[in-house]
Amino acid sequence: MICEQILGKAQDDEFAGKKIDYVDFQWDEAFKRLHRKVSRGGIDVGINLDDSVLTRGLNQDDVLAVDGDTVIAVNIEECEAIEITVDNDDRGVIAKVCYEIGNRHASLFRGEDGKTFLTPFTGPMLTMIEKIPGLTTRVVEVKFDFDSRISSSVNSHTH
Repeated sequence: MICEQILGKAQDDEFAGKKIDYVDFQWDEAFKRLHRKVSRGGIDVGINLDDSVLTRGLNQDDVLAVDGDTVIAVNIEECEAIEITVDNDDRGVIAKVCYEIGNRHASLFRGEDGKTFLTPFTGPMLTMIEKIPGLTTRVVEVKFDFDSRISSSVNSHTH
């Protein structure tokens, strides 16, 4: 099956009552145009999207195709991330966190509030962030929500 566009969300009315067959993606695959995957139900799926996916990305529950009574949809897998919480909502520390993560070309996401941030886990990143005074960190399993990204792009580029 070849998929060339995003048809909507699995929750849309037009897909009501259909079975959902997910295709799993790691978080850093979501902004790539070309994929060859096998759905959880065993369907071979070729994905050839236009350039808009480079900025929009694939998001949880995006519908890639409909095959009879089955919807082929995107699942963004959970991954390890560093959750950073800035103590006392200190804007200087927030700026430092954003600068240091951006300077390493790492992806940055908003957390649940204005003083919590998420970035993909790497040992060196955790070590660097823990050296910044005025914050707490912990390693968590998350499913990244690309609508909460702060970075202009999402990539797995590291130094």
